[in-house]
Amino acid sequence: MLTLGRLFSAVPSLARGVTSQLWTRRMSSGSDVFTFKVAQEQPFKYHKMEPCCSETVTATRDELMHMYREMKMIRAMEERAKELYQMKTIRGFCHLCVGQEACNVGMEMSVKKDDPIISAYRIHGLAYVRGIPVREVLGELMGRKDGNVRGKGGSMHMYNDNFFGGNGIVGAQVPVGTGLAFAIKYQKLDNVCFCLYGDGGANQGQVFESYNMAALWKLPIIYICENNRYGMGTSEVRSSASTEYYTRGDFIPGIWVDGMDVLAVREGVRKAREYVQAGNGPLVMEYDTYRYYGHSMSDPGKSYRSSDKVKNVKETRDPIASLMKNMIDSNVATRKELKAIDKEVGKEIDDATEFCEASPPPDAVETFYNVYKAAPSSFLIRGCDPLSFHPHQ
Repeated sequence: MLTLGRLFSAVPSLARGVTSQLWTRRMSSGSDVFTFKVAQEQPFKYHKMEPCCSETVTATRDELMHMYREMKMIRAMEERAKELYQMKTIRGFCHLCVGQEACNVGMEMSVKKDDPIISAYRIHGLAYVRGIPVREVLGELMGRKDGNVRGKGGSMHMYNDNFFGGNGIVGAQVPVGTGLAFAIKYQKLDNVCFCLYGDGGANQGQVFESYNMAALWKLPIIYICENNRYGMGTSEVRSSASTEYYTRGDFIPGIWVDGMDVLAVREGVRKAREYVQAGNGPLVMEYDTYRYYGHSMSDPGKSYRSSDKVKNVKETRDPIASLMKNMIDSNVATRKELKAIDKEVGKEIDDATEFCEASPPPDAVETFYNVYKAAPSSFLIRGCDPLSFHPHQ
C-alpha cells in the first residue's frame, strides 16, 4: 500500500477524425514532428480564464505510436476483462473504461511521474498508464496473489507510486486529493495533484467543500470531471441542473476538453498544469467522453440509452480509430505497422492472461497482512471474534 511518504519519493469509417492534417511528410525517424489541427469546431471551452490551449498541436512519430499502442493496450485489456467476467473468472465489481482510453493516455503524457493522481472506481486504464503492468491489473481483477495488491483489492483498489487508486464511495476521493495537494504545498514541492471523478459524483457536497478549501489555500490541484454522460444508469441531464461541469467551481477557473481526442486531452492537461503550477490555485477540468459498456459488468447498459446512440459514437468519435486514421492519412505510420502493434498487444494480453490463470489466490492468512504500514514484529491483529489473533506482516 502507498503512504503519503511514497508520494513524493475492425476500425469503423469515421465521419470525422480526432484531428485534421495541416501538413504531412514521409517520416524518416521517430523524432519527426507532425502538426495537426484539433478537429472539433470548439475543442476547448473556458470558464473565468483566457483561452490558453492551442488548436494546432504537434507530436513526434514516437509519441503518436506510443499513444496508439497505449490506447490499444487499455482497450484490449478491458475487453479481456469483460470475457473473463463472463466466464466467471472475474467476480464482484468490474467497471470498464472502453471508449475512454484517450482520457488516460492523453493525461499521462502531460503530467510528471511524481504528480499524485487519485480517481474513482473506473481505474483499470489509469492504473496501467501509471505503470502497473497488465498482468498485475488482470491478476488483481481475478483475485490472484500476483495481482497489484495480491488479489485483495479488486477492480477499484490498485496502487502504485503516486497513484492513489480508486474509491468505491462516490466522490470520496475528492477531499483525499485535496489533502494530497495540501501536502504538496506544505512541503513546497513543484508537483500538481490530479483528482478525477465522474459526472455521477459531481453533485456530492464533499466536492464543493473541497473546491472551497482549495481556492482559499490556493492548492496545486486540478479537479477533473470525466463526463461519460451517465452516472450509473442516470443521464447527466436527469441528474444535474447544470451539465457544464467545468464551470461548477464557480470562483475557480475551468477548461472543457474533447475527451475522445487524445491530442486535445494532452494539450488541455498540459496547459492546465502550467496554470496551476504557476501558483494560481486550483482548476476544474471536464473531459467530454463516452463509455461504450454499462456502468459495470452487471449493467447491460441498454435500458437507458439506445444501441444506435452507442453505435454513432463508435463510428464518429472513437479515440483509437480516429488516431489510427489520421496517422495513416498523415504518413505517420502504415496500416501494416499499426497492425503489427495490434498483434504485439494481443500477445501481451494473452501472455498476461495465461500467467494470471496460473497464479494462485492469496492465502487466507493474508487477510491480516498490510493493515498497518509499520508495526512491531510481535503485533497481532484480532480476527472475527475477540478471542482469535493473527500475526501481522
